[in-house]
Amino acid sequence: MEKILSRSIRMICASGAVLGMQAHAQQAPGAGEAPMVKVEVTGSRIPTANLEGTSPVTTITAKDIKTDGVRNVESLLNNMPQVFADQGGNVVNGATGTATVNLRGLGAERTLVLVNGKRLPMGSPTNTAADLNQIPAPLIKRVEVLTGGAGAVYGSDAVAGVVNFIMQRDFQGIQVEANVSGFNHQQNGGEVAELVAKRGASNPSQFAVPGDKGWDGKSRDASILMGSNFADNKGNATLFFSYKKEDELLQADRDFSACTVSSTATGFACGGSGTNATGRIQALDGPQKGKVYTVDGSGNARVFNNALDQYNFGPLNHYQRPSERYGFNANIHYDINDKMRLYSDFSFHDDRTTGQIAPGGIFGNSATLRYDNPFLSQQLKDTLGITPTNPVEVVVNRRNVEGGGRQSEYRNTSFRELFGIQGELGIWFYDVYAQSAKVIYSQSEQNYFSSQRIDKALDVINVNGKAACASGDAGCVPYNVYQTGAVTPEMLAYLQIPGMRKGSTEQQFQGATIGADLSEYGWKLPTAKSGIGVSFGFEHRREKLELMTDAATQAGDLSGSGGPTGGVSGQYSVRDYFGETKIPLIEDMPFAKQLQLEGSYRHSNYSTGNKTNTFGLGLVWSPLDEVRFRGTYQKAVRAPNLIELYTPQGNNLFDMDADPCAGETPSASLAACQKTGVTAAQYGSISDSPAGQYNYLQGGSTALAPEKSKSKTFGVVLTPMRDLSLTVDYFDIKVDDKIDKIDPATTLSKCLATGEARFCSLITRDRTGSLWLFDNGRIIGTQQNIGSQHTRGVDIGANYALRAGEWGRFGIAFNGTYLDKLTTEEIKGEGSYDCVGYYGANKCESPNPKWRHKLRGTWSTPWNVDVALTWRHINAVKLQNLSDNPLLNDGDLSEGHGTNPVDRELGKRDYLDFAATYTYKRNYTLMLGINNVFDRDPPLTSQLATGLGNGNTYPSTYDALGRRIFLSATARF
Repeated sequence: MEKILSRSIRMICASGAVLGMQAHAQQAPGAGEAPMVKVEVTGSRIPTANLEGTSPVTTITAKDIKTDGVRNVESLLNNMPQVFADQGGNVVNGATGTATVNLRGLGAERTLVLVNGKRLPMGSPTNTAADLNQIPAPLIKRVEVLTGGAGAVYGSDAVAGVVNFIMQRDFQGIQVEANVSGFNHQQNGGEVAELVAKRGASNPSQFAVPGDKGWDGKSRDASILMGSNFADNKGNATLFFSYKKEDELLQADRDFSACTVSSTATGFACGGSGTNATGRIQALDGPQKGKVYTVDGSGNARVFNNALDQYNFGPLNHYQRPSERYGFNANIHYDINDKMRLYSDFSFHDDRTTGQIAPGGIFGNSATLRYDNPFLSQQLKDTLGITPTNPVEVVVNRRNVEGGGRQSEYRNTSFRELFGIQGELGIWFYDVYAQSAKVIYSQSEQNYFSSQRIDKALDVINVNGKAACASGDAGCVPYNVYQTGAVTPEMLAYLQIPGMRKGSTEQQFQGATIGADLSEYGWKLPTAKSGIGVSFGFEHRREKLELMTDAATQAGDLSGSGGPTGGVSGQYSVRDYFGETKIPLIEDMPFAKQLQLEGSYRHSNYSTGNKTNTFGLGLVWSPLDEVRFRGTYQKAVRAPNLIELYTPQGNNLFDMDADPCAGETPSASLAACQKTGVTAAQYGSISDSPAGQYNYLQGGSTALAPEKSKSKTFGVVLTPMRDLSLTVDYFDIKVDDKIDKIDPATTLSKCLATGEARFCSLITRDRTGSLWLFDNGRIIGTQQNIGSQHTRGVDIGANYALRAGEWGRFGIAFNGTYLDKLTTEEIKGEGSYDCVGYYGANKCESPNPKWRHKLRGTWSTPWNVDVALTWRHINAVKLQNLSDNPLLNDGDLSEGHGTNPVDRELGKRDYLDFAATYTYKRNYTLMLGINNVFDRDPPLTSQLATGLGNGNTYPSTYDALGRRIFLSATARF
């Protein structure tokens, strides 16, 4: 009797990436043992007994997850060559508090995440990509990663592919699991450590070389899995409880990140930010107009020294955010009869994490300094030319070192409930379901100054010999930035204000599918033994998002927060009609063991007015049992998400090495700079951003059209002998009408080069000529349908198992990806650039290695001990400026393309991991593992992309924190 249904895959030979499978649960003898003859394969909804699909699918089993020793789902996926780094626990500046997966480097928003074949809700009101923190690692049975567009099967967002998490079900008994891990790191010295030690001799408060770490950055988690059959084995209920906690780890805890590096022609230097601890004071008028000063311990002014006075902001930044998470999952099913099953899934998670970056303070507020200001020394007044009749306007930058690091506490709480009924009506298999999900989000900000209060606190007058605020506000406390050690708690209490954001996302969908093998109706070709398979379905989905911000956040009053964050509110619904067919053309004939054609189609009707059609074609040919060719062609779409549609306009920040029109000797000509709004009087006297960050105007647009993508895959699966499988799969994915902003740095560069109004009209300079000092100096960078994105490459997989008699069983598994192309056309008709083998801010972002692989060898000994040794390899990447493409090198064709040697390459990395498992009486398991056995430091650079770049490297790509030791214990009853 055929039982239903699991949206699953058993592609052990075809996937080329299965590293082993281990049953971690006692299966329920009744409900769990009913034969599952026909199942749904990931990438198709047609029930079939053939467990190999046309699309390449890579599988990670529960045993692989344990062997990898990582308890964060994003870290587990990041170890796969097909996955590129994205949001996670190592992201601080630019964090969303969520964890996301980015397949093929096309963006997390183009990767669809499923749990047991059903779509996860939007992760938060600030990041619509699915939050992997909702998925508890101990409950995962396996993960299936499908490459290429699958929009006709699963709907919008399945552009780069699909990640489907299959969770434990039908469990009977009790399983208790506990895990602990931490980093054991030896400070290996090197150039950065030597720089820190040298600077620490004269500035120990900011520069300190850390000692070796025996056990830091600890992570602990525990879980209980319990289940039982009921009603004479007609049903099963499974419950899961989990808890996880991770400790913080600062950049100060590693010698290679104990200072924020800049670079020179001879090597690294300890750089930092011009917003420093003793103040950065630039005269806007008076006899010293344009000159920059700081103050010494006596309050006297001296010329600001970039080499010595910049603030070392790195040490207080988190390298690993602290987090705490609770989770609960439940699934239940009941067989009404042998043809009908009721089922329900429920999941809950509550995750809190805090991201800390360097102290805030004053980031370029103007102030008028009067002669009678009690805070000013006579020497400072004389230096700036302040007289009783001639005040001087200055721009002040100062770090709030007295108040501590800026902190953002994120909390995401999710609820997801699924109800359904599935069964058989004759030869037809049906599934009717409904899901409701909600994510509740909050974010609180601490230790930020109010920009409005800064202006008032800097506008100081003399009242009876005492400093007072010129505004006369009763609560105003003047702020003394002109003498060291003069900041009082009362000053901080006035200036520091909290910020708050809260909101939610909601998802509701209802659907029904029906499918069958039509052979019983005689629907099969005379050249085939199997009948034609079909599936039809309908889904209605509603997505809703709401983000509310307090008055200070909405007004952009939090100094150093990047600009105003307004509320977002919106929703849309979509109706999908879809169908599939599988047509066996030839079976069991010479040179055609199997020849099968597949097709899929979906029509989507959005409440926003967009209508889309997607389709897919697939072909499988097996000339012999040992050889299988497969290929697909897919057209997919991604509708604009609610953030892209409805985000209100407001300032944000973008990275740029320097403003070509700023400084005493601008790199761009006066004529070129005038096109961007610079006047002749401003040219040569514009102050550049000390942090390399500039304003741009962000915002959504309801005029956005859906993205369109086309993907092609072609591969071969070889099984020349028992226990050996080899796979080679080519992929080619192109996205047109990509939804994104044009990089503001590109807009500026195009205006300087061409003077075209379509670029120059987007640039506004403030009254000083800068793009950062005042809010009205900015470049427009709102969402639009820009150019295209294109990637292609080859996945290679191999699996071999050797039975060695009394010595047990040996296995080898290999998974590698060769990346041939990763291009972006930022502006239609203006050319594209290829990021394969490159990294860099704004364009290529985090490293895009040409080759990555993971090779694992296992030995299942006859003594109840399993041993695994894993080699992970990441190819070297170069700085994007070294490309011959002028869109990446800014037209600089000089030797080194204007870059410094230490930034030109992030060297290759090879990591060796070890794990050993001991099983006692089948029910008790102990595991010890070490990742990055040789404690290799990551490659370093000063050219970081904000967000994924952190601590002078890319910690989501490389093992930045050192050797990781993990212990695990599992007991089953």
